[in-house]
Amino acid sequence: MDDYSKALESYQKALKIQEKALPSNHPDLATSYNNIGVLYYKMGNYPKALKFYENNLQIAQKALPSNHPDLATSYNNIGGVYNDMGDHSKALEFYEKAYKIRDKALPPNHPDLAQSYNNIGRMYHHLADYSKALEFYEKALKIQEKALHPNHPDLATSYNNIGGVYKNMGDHLKALEFYEKALKIDEKALPSNHSSFATSYNNIGGVYHNMGGYSKALEFYEKAHKIREKALPSNHPDLATSYNSIGVVYSDMGDYSKALEFYEKALKIR
Repeated sequence: MDDYSKALESYQKALKIQEKALPSNHPDLATSYNNIGVLYYKMGNYPKALKFYENNLQIAQKALPSNHPDLATSYNNIGGVYNDMGDHSKALEFYEKAYKIRDKALPPNHPDLAQSYNNIGRMYHHLADYSKALEFYEKALKIQEKALHPNHPDLATSYNNIGGVYKNMGDHLKALEFYEKALKIDEKALPSNHSSFATSYNNIGGVYHNMGGYSKALEFYEKAHKIREKALPSNHPDLATSYNSIGVVYSDMGDYSKALEFYEKALKIR
């Protein structure tokens, strides 16, 4: 039995006792529902996570004032589950509820507000509303640039997010500018084989590819692939993605035998 299953068993035993001994809107019950929800979420059982997060929310809504920070956390958790289930509109609805509470309760440069802006930006990004996504990502970045050390990984994440929107909008130079900012932070803050490098190299490779800079694209895709090859099991889907990306560049360069070689490597994994 893994650690999550053991913890789940303990929480469920405690919950059984609490449900018999406590009134149905007792805060200790809300805490137990939340803890169980978190475990199911970490285990990837999203329907179960949602059920327990909603049980937690029902108690919180009755017991707490409507602008209480714990409610924002509940809304945020539910938003996270809907996001991972691929229901981005529903996730957006809950992320916005969390944001409304935080906006009233917190100082304007609080990191939780930056988190809310990022969450909302990500949903608009998924929903292909790029101007809205950019608006919220930039709000998050403004807070982070004031509050965080210039080499903080959260800044790199924000630069990558903004780069991704510009890429989707077809503004390749802007995308490259932000992806390179993210890479600079990675280079200062992380060990050279960290998975974030693979993401940055892949992002930069993708932009060069879209701009027709095939040799540059190949250089960055290969850098990403080297890191993934060392860090991941040989049948990991990200390796297949790497092989495929490299194959597409060779194909666009007219080197079809090389392209075929990498497509076949990708196919073996898939």
